[in-house]
Amino acid sequence: MPRLDQRLKLVARQIRARCHADIGSDHGHLLKALLAAGRIERGIAIENKRQPWANSQATLRGLPADVRFGEGLQPLRPGEADSASICGMGGRSIERILGEAPERIPERLVLQPNKHAEQLRRWAFAAGYHLQEELRTAGRRRFDVLVFVRGDGHPDPVYDSLDREAALVFGPWHLRRWETWFVQQLQQQQRYLATLGGRDAVAGQRLAILDRLLAAREKHPQKNFAQTPPRRYFEK
Repeated sequence: MPRLDQRLKLVARQIRARCHADIGSDHGHLLKALLAAGRIERGIAIENKRQPWANSQATLRGLPADVRFGEGLQPLRPGEADSASICGMGGRSIERILGEAPERIPERLVLQPNKHAEQLRRWAFAAGYHLQEELRTAGRRRFDVLVFVRGDGHPDPVYDSLDREAALVFGPWHLRRWETWFVQQLQQQQRYLATLGGRDAVAGQRLAILDRLLAAREKHPQKNFAQTPPRRYFEK
């Protein structure tokens, strides 16, 4: 059984499905681990480069898994997979993949962007997917893992009672939990942007959001930042 790094271990813990597709599977290690653990019954690995495609074929040979060559979600049939993962890419690249084949997006997505997680939160909010969970890996370099499920036609309730723009930028679940590492990260960004000369409009907007968030927290240090989302969120 392949050894997964901490990033992919966290991804794997969010997956349990009949059929799961891993887009950009590289060596196919995530699918092999999921199959070995009984978390999925069947896997589909998709690669658009010959060597990673060959690597995944070798890893998954003899297992209940297909290895397909193609771009993004295109090799999937609509409704074929219950869930999909896309890991190790920038958020903008992941958003592009999702936007190119909306009819092939499964009910559940586990996404691990290396940067620009905000892009995926904005995509999901507009596309009707709900952010069921967001996590961060431990260690010096932290990675986001975002879990989305197809919504019920209502706006995502995780954003209820939150500063929506701040939640889209920094993550609604992180704002609700307000953990020590998260506060420290916000403070660090605030200090950096405050001393940055020649800030552009994007950096200026980000600093304004940080000032707003941290000022509110300082004013009410003992108060929960927001209430738990409405019950209907958990009844999906």
